[in-house]
Amino acid sequence: MSGTKIPQNSKWVGAHVSAAGGVENAPMRAKEIGANAFALFTKNQRQWVAKPLTSESIRLFKQRCENYGFTAGHILPHDSYLINLGHPEAEKLEKSRAAFIDEMERCEQLGLTLLNFHPGSHLKQITEEACLDLIAESINLAHEQVPNVVAVIENTAGQGSNLGCDFAHLAYIIERVKDKSRVGVCLDTCHLFAAGYDLSSHQACEETFAEFDRVVGMHFLKAMHINDSKTPLGSRVDRHHSLGEGHIGWACFDYISQDKRFDEMPLILETIDSERWPQEICAIREGRQN
Repeated sequence: MSGTKIPQNSKWVGAHVSAAGGVENAPMRAKEIGANAFALFTKNQRQWVAKPLTSESIRLFKQRCENYGFTAGHILPHDSYLINLGHPEAEKLEKSRAAFIDEMERCEQLGLTLLNFHPGSHLKQITEEACLDLIAESINLAHEQVPNVVAVIENTAGQGSNLGCDFAHLAYIIERVKDKSRVGVCLDTCHLFAAGYDLSSHQACEETFAEFDRVVGMHFLKAMHINDSKTPLGSRVDRHHSLGEGHIGWACFDYISQDKRFDEMPLILETIDSERWPQEICAIREGRQN
């Protein structure tokens, strides 16, 4: 199956695909669902330590990406869920930082330039500000160790003590990152909605993204996760749903589909029914066929 070059000035839409059997399988799985972008874990996301990537896996991954037309800008690797770059306990913070640097190094080996991550949690042991300071310091330390890879902060729904649910949190971290060219944001639509940012109409989307631009800056938006929400506005509960099936509804996804500000960045589905991914990808890339 030979890939074609992906046209410029278009939507880059895909899904978070499995890397089971090796990272080199992810590009094929993305191509099979009609994606022109994809996300993956470069190691088991629920384990601290993983075997190093083999030279053969790296070679095949790069070869298949080239064959199917995926460049680094189309690919959004995600780090381990175990990592907490704002951990209040020194030993666990160092463990998280070492794991994050390893994730960045794996991206570097694969020729990837983005690393998506959840910012961190204060665990009700330190203040929000102290936790945000630790997160920014963690990013700076990782940047010193690994060249080129951009740290892409994902907004959160605000469950528990997770930070990143408020645009002000994202702006605070970015302000304290030394190299602004190597930090950005991935906005998850489900998380936005659960955190209280309305996306349920065209006007609501206009207002929410205007606020993001004012507080953070649209130029920091590097990627998006495209998900509907099983829970209502402001629930602070992160439960993804298929597009158009949840409380957000289609207006948001039509808005993203039609707005050129969301061109040429990975738009990644994490919706609950993988069998719908080909149709959902088409709906974002080409608009719904009414």
